[in-house]
Amino acid sequence: MARVGVEQSLTNVQDALRAKGYDVVELKQESDAQNCDCCVVTGLDSNVMGMADTVTKAPVIDANGLSADEVCQAVESRLQ
Repeated sequence: MARVGVEQSLTNVQDALRAKGYDVVELKQESDAQNCDCCVVTGLDSNVMGMADTVTKAPVIDANGLSADEVCQAVESRLQ
């Protein structure tokens, strides 16, 4: 099954993805995103300077305002 990186604070999303059979990895630091097929973030760390260094080519989903089920649907659609 696909490996999905999820920010630590999104425990409900982690639980929902695990229930669907995904291999869930907590994103605590940059290196955790490596080898993930998709990443889910809170969107709270907004990029004020407009600069970004990407550490993964995997799709990144902003979970801000989404339910755990909506995030699961977004993950599934991006991994097809």
